[in-house]
Amino acid sequence: MRKVVIGDIHGGLRGLIQVLERANLPPETQYIFIGDYVDGWSDSAETIRFLIDFKQKNNCIFIRGNHDELLYNYLKNNDQNEVWLAHGGASSLESYKNISSSEKQQHLHFLENLINYHIDDANRLYVHAGFFSIHGPQYEYFPNIVYWDRTLWETACALDTSLPTDHIRYPKRLKLFKEILIGHTPVTRIDSMIPVNFANVWNVDTGAAFKGKITIMDVESKEFWQSEEVYKLYPQEKGRN
Repeated sequence: MRKVVIGDIHGGLRGLIQVLERANLPPETQYIFIGDYVDGWSDSAETIRFLIDFKQKNNCIFIRGNHDELLYNYLKNNDQNEVWLAHGGASSLESYKNISSSEKQQHLHFLENLINYHIDDANRLYVHAGFFSIHGPQYEYFPNIVYWDRTLWETACALDTSLPTDHIRYPKRLKLFKEILIGHTPVTRIDSMIPVNFANVWNVDTGAAFKGKITIMDVESKEFWQSEEVYKLYPQEKGRN
C-alpha cells in the first residue's frame, strides 16, 4: 500500500485539489493528513466539507492541528479568541457564516474525531507539531502539546550532524522513532518551499498559509508533489500574509 503525508492546508482548498490532481495516486493509497486544515484562505469550511467527502472514498488518517482545535472551540463554544482571529481565524469565521447548523454539526464531528498522532507499523510517528516527553507523545502530561510544540523541530534543526545516535548528547526524543513527520512550522521560515529533513524529522509544512505551497510526500520514497503557491490561487486575498 502506498502511503503519503499531506502538509498544512490552511483553508487553501484550491491548492489541495490541484496537488491531488497532480499526484494522481492509485486508489489503494493511504493519505495521512498532518493537520491545520483551516485558518488562512477563504475555503476553511469548504476544505472540511471536501475532506469529509474524500474520506468516504479513500483510506485516510487525519491528525489534529492547533488551528483545527481553535476552530473546534469556536464551533462548539463560540470561542472567538483574539489571537486566533488575528492568525487566520477571521477567515474561518467568515467561511462559516453561511454554513447550516446541521452541516456545522458534521464538521464538529469531524474535528472531534481527529487524532493527536499516529504511529505506523514501521515505527514512523506522524504528529502535527512535536512532543516534549522523552518517552514519546503517548506520555505527555498535557496532551495538546503535540499540536503546539516547536522544540522538537528546533532540536532537529540545531542538531550537530557529526553526533552518532548513541552519543550521550543525542536527543532522546529523536531515537524513539524511525522517522517523525510533522507540519506546523513552515519551512519557508528557513527559505525553503519543499519538504525539509533534519536528523530523522521531516517537515512537510511548505508554507501554504503564507507564500508557499501544499505538499504531498510519499512516505517511503520521499517523492513529492506540490500545488502552485497557494496565494496565486486566491489573488484577491491576503491569507496570513
